[in-house]
Amino acid sequence: MNYLTLFRQHKVIRDLSLVQFIAYFGAWFSNVAIYTMLVNFGSSGLTIALVTAMHFLPAVLIAPFSGAIIDRFKIKPLMLTLLLVEFVMTLLFLTIENQSQVWLLMVFIFIRMSAASIFFSTEMSLLAKLLKGEALQKANEIHSIIWSFCYAAGMAVSALIVNYIGIKAAFIVDSLFFITAFLVFVRIDFVVKASEVQDKIFKLIKDGFIYIKENKVIMHLIVLHASVGITSFDTLITLLAKNEYKYVISVPLAIGISNATRAVALMIGPFLISKYINRNNLHYLLVFQGITIILWGLTQFNFYISLISMFLVGLFTTVLWSYTYALLQDKCDEKYLGRVISYNDMFFMISCIVTTLFIGLMASLTSLDIITVLLGLAFIVFAYYYTRILKWI
Repeated sequence: MNYLTLFRQHKVIRDLSLVQFIAYFGAWFSNVAIYTMLVNFGSSGLTIALVTAMHFLPAVLIAPFSGAIIDRFKIKPLMLTLLLVEFVMTLLFLTIENQSQVWLLMVFIFIRMSAASIFFSTEMSLLAKLLKGEALQKANEIHSIIWSFCYAAGMAVSALIVNYIGIKAAFIVDSLFFITAFLVFVRIDFVVKASEVQDKIFKLIKDGFIYIKENKVIMHLIVLHASVGITSFDTLITLLAKNEYKYVISVPLAIGISNATRAVALMIGPFLISKYINRNNLHYLLVFQGITIILWGLTQFNFYISLISMFLVGLFTTVLWSYTYALLQDKCDEKYLGRVISYNDMFFMISCIVTTLFIGLMASLTSLDIITVLLGLAFIVFAYYYTRILKWI
């Protein structure tokens, strides 16, 4: 099955993909504006890392509750409400005027990303209810490709708007994406089996943890998927733009072009690599991911050469993310999908937060290239870990 066949056979996947496209474009459109604003405020590396971490922290704190909510309530009204929350929080970014209000920015980001996290987990749970097997893997890859394209296009277009029009203009445009996604999603019709879960929220949370604890393969796949969180490079890219590349190109353009280059590779990677990946050779993909990150660290001294290395980094990341996610979805009982996916996202975001804070703290102790090399070596460790758990998968 290819992507066009999936679209022809499942109209709802086409419709959901359009919503993904609009919402994810909006999700990444703000980032260049946010990080440029922090640089303009003269924020420290640790402050930038904390703001970045605030993008990931909600998924950690609310995961047990969001999983229970997803398994307990109707999907469509829930997702529509979440899109409205993202719209309002994005508008509130306009109220941030100086460094003393960065804490308020963190609050707005936290609320928006809480909604985005639940929306994402709900959507991944919905896909697993609509599709199985190869079709589900292809849907995950389409999801990843859309995410990657929106990451690239969103960052690139936002960089131009921030650089030539202004930060607030970018926030206004960004809010319009979420209200558009809401209007499109209202018109989508899909039918999934009504939830049979009627237990109270805290019992659902407890049962979800027990299910994961008693299923060793689920636990291992959650840890394996969390490895992709090591590629959370927003703080690293911002610090490179702030400390190194500002002498070559403006800060917003350095951030936007760097992220866009990687994201183009994220989009291309599944077309080139996914058909060659299976359970028996996934560890090689982890090794190649580590090697490309190390190469990026060794070439960061030159902005333009580093773009080539960053492109190579992106080629492997999307395939690694979508394949490990599909393995988890396939092994999980449908009754627990919402909770398992939320807990999976929680561990993934913990990985992102640890990576982000590691970069922010280490930046005051050593050079950015050494930090990058250490992140690459972590993937070599995860490759070994996968060879040890393969018998359960």
